[in-house]
Amino acid sequence: MFNTIKISGRKNLLFLCFLFSIAIMVSSCATSQKTVYFNNQQDAMLKSNNVPAKNTIHPNDLLSIAVTSLNPTATEIFNKPNNSFVASSGVTGMNLQSPGYLVNEEGKIQFPVLGEMVVTGLTTNELRVKITNELTNKKLLVDPIVIVRQLNFKVSILGEVARPSVVNVQNEKISLLEALGLAGDITIYGKKDNVMVIREEDGVKKIKRLNLNSSEIFTSEYYYLKSNDIVYVEANKAKVASSTRSSQLLPILLSALSFGAIIIDRIAR
Repeated sequence: MFNTIKISGRKNLLFLCFLFSIAIMVSSCATSQKTVYFNNQQDAMLKSNNVPAKNTIHPNDLLSIAVTSLNPTATEIFNKPNNSFVASSGVTGMNLQSPGYLVNEEGKIQFPVLGEMVVTGLTTNELRVKITNELTNKKLLVDPIVIVRQLNFKVSILGEVARPSVVNVQNEKISLLEALGLAGDITIYGKKDNVMVIREEDGVKKIKRLNLNSSEIFTSEYYYLKSNDIVYVEANKAKVASSTRSSQLLPILLSALSFGAIIIDRIAR
């Protein structure tokens, strides 16, 4: 009789372990279709009309405006705001702000000699042309070369990515895929078919959901990001379950199995 109980107890223990293993595998599995980019996309030539988003200058933007010409002495005055740091106090103590021209709430900057200039609504290239023409028409410089850059061009990547962060963009052009790559890519727990892009234009916040499992992303107007865009990757059900039920039930199940194994072992002796 004890041998029968012993054999039966071991069978029950093995059966419980088998069921527990199956439950873990089922709860942790995710379909491959939801974890890869561009499902079933074959070699193709995709015609895309989307071009890098036109980034215009807004209030509170920080601009770098560099001027060069054949006369370095005459040019020097136009570059002073780019060469001096401004000290400011903050929570962490004294900070050095980046040099450049801060666009005020009225959308203006104070440029040396030329005075007050309205710059909002212009692209950096349009502002470059405007300053070049002003310097030439007023005969302040001969054949000036003007370079305008936006110093605060950045996008924020949040949610289920390896490294949530604010990405500073040096060349004022970045695609959604590049931004995700700089953030370490979407984790296995992120929803690639429901990536949210939040964009503010003219005081209106626009929310767009994108499916990165589809090649249609390449033709989307949101393929290229704009300054201050926010990208949010939502967690899938597997991540939510693992952080709630699994974290609570797993210790209980393990304890129950351990206790059952001890009881069966004592009975079988």
